[in-house]
Amino acid sequence: MTITQLKYVLAVAEHQNFTKAAQKTFVTQPTLSMQIQKLEEELDIQIFDRSKKPIELTAVGAKIVNQAKHIVNEADRMQDVVDQEKGFIGGEFKLGIIPTVMPTLLPMFLKTFTNRYPKVQLKIEELTTDEIIHKIIDGHLDAAIAATPLNHDKIKERALYYEPFVGYVPESHRLYSKTKIEGSDLDLGDILLLEDGHCFRDGVINLCKASKLNKSDTFQLESGSFETLIKLSNEGLGMTLLPYLHTLDISEKQKNHLRYFSDPSPAREVSLIYSKSELKLQIINSLYDVIAAVIRGAIAFQDVKIISPRK
Repeated sequence: MTITQLKYVLAVAEHQNFTKAAQKTFVTQPTLSMQIQKLEEELDIQIFDRSKKPIELTAVGAKIVNQAKHIVNEADRMQDVVDQEKGFIGGEFKLGIIPTVMPTLLPMFLKTFTNRYPKVQLKIEELTTDEIIHKIIDGHLDAAIAATPLNHDKIKERALYYEPFVGYVPESHRLYSKTKIEGSDLDLGDILLLEDGHCFRDGVINLCKASKLNKSDTFQLESGSFETLIKLSNEGLGMTLLPYLHTLDISEKQKNHLRYFSDPSPAREVSLIYSKSELKLQIINSLYDVIAAVIRGAIAFQDVKIISPRK
């Protein structure tokens, strides 16, 4: 039994296809199939039911895969132990970022980080908070940037910044004449929301202190992007809420529609999160320092009230 054979098994279990698994592990399909067959012969069991389409794990195969994950993860950590001991800042680093943070934060720090740490091979994925949690626990991500607190017993959170919520209000809206808005001014019945699955949406709902959405008699609009929400708001279909960093990139004309909250401003906490057993701490610390330094010049708000990002 070899680590390579176990990696091939995990690839097939993930993709449920020998050809795709071979492509992902950079070997030929016959080589991958032969190595898995050798492992099955050695253990005298069938890991995969090849008669099913897509391929499925057998009952014992599922147990083998679960154990293989632990073995492969621990084997991969050997190099991390050595790198940490030497203080080496390099190697592959898998980072997840939630969709409502990635478009604004990534351009702010990526060039600086890659220039400062050219030996780090960043692999960045845009993922939902739930996807991030699962991938960190399964060892498929080294760290992530997400709205917190998550209060997960296996995940460490290091706050990067506190990002205020900002109202975007069309001229026809009842709040347009106000210079500052309060949380008590908000009504979910006339707020345009992101689609379900976005933690920023949950934060808005929690801010309004509502247990369920107030359904409109005629329509209820949701979208997957802030840009669409702004366009819908400009059509007079309701107000929306934006994270502060997103407001830095809108046009001067659109900025006339921004309404800030009275202090303490509702805000989301954005953190660098990772497994409590993570060993690539030298890269995590470097990433944290770069982002924290960049963000200090962009967000000057001090008096904020953190809104939970979870339902």
